[in-house]
Amino acid sequence: MVSIGAQAELGYPEKEELKFGFIKLTDMAPIAIAYEKGYFEDEGLYVTIEAQANWKVLLDGVIDGRLDGAHMLAGQPIAATIGYGTEAHIITPFSMDLNGNAITVSNDVWAKMKPNIAKQADGKPVHPIKADALKPVVDSYTQAGKPFNMGMVFPVSTHNYELRYWLAAGGIHPGYYAPHKGDTSGQIDAQALLSVTPPPQMPSTLEAGTIYGYCVGEPWNQQAVFKGIGVPVVTDYEIWKDNPEKVFGITAEFAEKYPNTTIRLTRALIRAAKWLDDNNNANRPEAVKILSQSNYVGADYDVIANSMTGTFEYEKGDKRSVPDFNVFFRHNATYPYYSDAIWYLTQMRRWGQIAEDKPDTWYKDVAAKVYRPDIYAKAAKSLIADKLISAESFPNFETETGFKQPQTHFIDDIVYDGSKPNAYINSFAIGLKQGERL
Repeated sequence: MVSIGAQAELGYPEKEELKFGFIKLTDMAPIAIAYEKGYFEDEGLYVTIEAQANWKVLLDGVIDGRLDGAHMLAGQPIAATIGYGTEAHIITPFSMDLNGNAITVSNDVWAKMKPNIAKQADGKPVHPIKADALKPVVDSYTQAGKPFNMGMVFPVSTHNYELRYWLAAGGIHPGYYAPHKGDTSGQIDAQALLSVTPPPQMPSTLEAGTIYGYCVGEPWNQQAVFKGIGVPVVTDYEIWKDNPEKVFGITAEFAEKYPNTTIRLTRALIRAAKWLDDNNNANRPEAVKILSQSNYVGADYDVIANSMTGTFEYEKGDKRSVPDFNVFFRHNATYPYYSDAIWYLTQMRRWGQIAEDKPDTWYKDVAAKVYRPDIYAKAAKSLIADKLISAESFPNFETETGFKQPQTHFIDDIVYDGSKPNAYINSFAIGLKQGERL
């Protein structure tokens, strides 16, 4: 237990009683661990945690003050701040994790994909599996006059952009949005029709045949394997290695009104993220036990453990080592990089959610409004001063620019440089280019 007096120079929390929201996914773990390990209490914060029905209800709760903060899709604070969907100035001082999603298809679609996939010597498929293997299947549905329906969790979710990225890299058009024309379906010119399904409902919707595949976070891909109703074909780690996933979102007003509280809750979350990754994930079994409780994720221990403990099961019995499937602290996972925010903005523009052309400076300005490394740095420096976490565990705050080096690990080998968003947008074969609008 760290006494609040030990770091009183931070200032006492202006608001002590807080309510945080989350969706039942394993990547809400930092909130659960900060609560269960007493890290919030160490900061003088008395937190209640409440599962939310869906991402919209969760966002509305933060905006109207029913919730003080929440586990959010990385795209949610960005979309709200630029006024796509519900308009509100939401910020994030803390990125919750890297990776953690996958794309699953039905058994029937998998059977049709398999002939198009190379095999290893042991007969198992060669990974990563590209959407090239799905394209002939989608084409056959189109020729038969059947729509090829797929599910993702929210229009501004990482899952939507990852699924679109994977499909487009395989020559399958996932469709455009045209909000300026009142079309928010995202299905203009689409060869695969993507629609929203809440995460816990993904497996049952697949089983019912309403959708033929989906992109979702854990444990809902592994659930399909356990139920024998589908096969995860690719993880987001294979689509974009070490991609940012969720963030902790609060209103800009909350951060301004309660600066000490904001720094303190960020400290607690950083400590929880570090605990989750400590000693090569040695604490993960304990974390899985906590997450399997009905008040958190409420899935079976074995289902959650399948991905949280560094493995991932694709086809039944094809379990492979993916040590970084869930990353909470390594690779500076908790730092809110401007370049991460800009990537989401490039995909919003690519698919028409941002209808108009924007200069490179606009992308940087929006990122800096939403992602707040300044708050993160204050929290981290105080943890270093309190000798709770070493300085080596964090970026070098004197030289950090908020931009990662150009990232090369994408499934289509296109390089992403966050300082040149328009050049990046123009590099894709499928998608809107600079100067284009629907």
